[in-house]
Amino acid sequence: MKRVSVAILTFLTFLCGISSIVCGAEDALKFEARSAILMEASTGRILYEHNANERLAPASVTKVMTMFLVYEALLDGRISYDDVVTVSAAAASMGGSQIFLEPMEKQSVRDLLKSVVIASANDAAVALAEFISGSEDAFVGLMNKTAADMGLKDTAFKNSCGLDADGHYMSARDIAVLTSVFIEKHPQVVEFSTIWMDSITHRTAKGESEFGLTNTNKLIRWYDGATGLKTGSTGKALYCLSGTAERDGMNLVAVVLAAPSPQIRFGEVMKLLDHGFANYKVITGDEPGFAVGEIPVEKGENELVSAITDGKVSAVVAKGAGGEVEAKRNITAKMAAPVEAGQKLGEITYTYNGEEIGKSDVVAAEDVARAGFGDMMRKMPKLWF
Repeated sequence: MKRVSVAILTFLTFLCGISSIVCGAEDALKFEARSAILMEASTGRILYEHNANERLAPASVTKVMTMFLVYEALLDGRISYDDVVTVSAAAASMGGSQIFLEPMEKQSVRDLLKSVVIASANDAAVALAEFISGSEDAFVGLMNKTAADMGLKDTAFKNSCGLDADGHYMSARDIAVLTSVFIEKHPQVVEFSTIWMDSITHRTAKGESEFGLTNTNKLIRWYDGATGLKTGSTGKALYCLSGTAERDGMNLVAVVLAAPSPQIRFGEVMKLLDHGFANYKVITGDEPGFAVGEIPVEKGENELVSAITDGKVSAVVAKGAGGEVEAKRNITAKMAAPVEAGQKLGEITYTYNGEEIGKSDVVAAEDVARAGFGDMMRKMPKLWF
């Protein structure tokens, strides 16, 4: 009986130890913010969430969508950094965070965008919205369409800058998805989002004057690897943040909404990021464009076509998990001409510890036309001898 009692006592002590560890981990991730989420950007994997689907006022975190659409317009060539924007009276009248633009003032797209990213300027956001879509209302329509196209079901916009308005809301999950898409598609945003202090020049009928910009995102100075992205605060929204950071090739997005103070907002985002970097890592397959080999081409003007990977495969796994990424190729043995660049030749399946983490197509790197009569004649001696 004594041995049994000792065994039971030892087992109970073990359980208490495990319980203490688990409770300690839970305590470490308790939040005062009303909503929170942690996401890895390249895979979209959720690493932690708390009340992440509630529709809440996002304040200036709204500008993540505004900035995304500005970068989309730059990418499409509809606007350029050097385009000159004439500020409207409506844009100049925006309250809240601002750079104090004046009606008819002229500013470049670059300086307006920089002011939005760094200083969260409402007046600059509206000026850009009007420049891209003709009016802020039209731009808000584009914001809502883009949100719908992305599958953001708990998002609705009423303005481009995030001032409180009935029916203007986002969820932490939607913000994390949008932020992840943004930093994956437009990584150049870090050119502005990592600046601590800068300035722009006001150019008005009164002359020129310098105006200082200070980043509203204190993580840029406080957190190792911080890359952005957007703060927000209003009386209704309280204190919000979509924070991004990168370490060892892993990009994390941490969102908190409705935190009771700016200090708690930043502290809880750092807590989320710490949790992600401490416990997870990203594993990847071959980079897009990786040379797989050469495939014979029948009746082609060239006898071989280069085969390359056409997709990026990545997955998030727990740190400490052993194993390596393995690749299984399933590629055609030969092709018949003509072959077009980008034509699928097969695929590669990547696994980690026996589990599939993704697939990448293998495609032709170049065109191979069908051989003409002259090509065939030149090849004849080689075929004969």
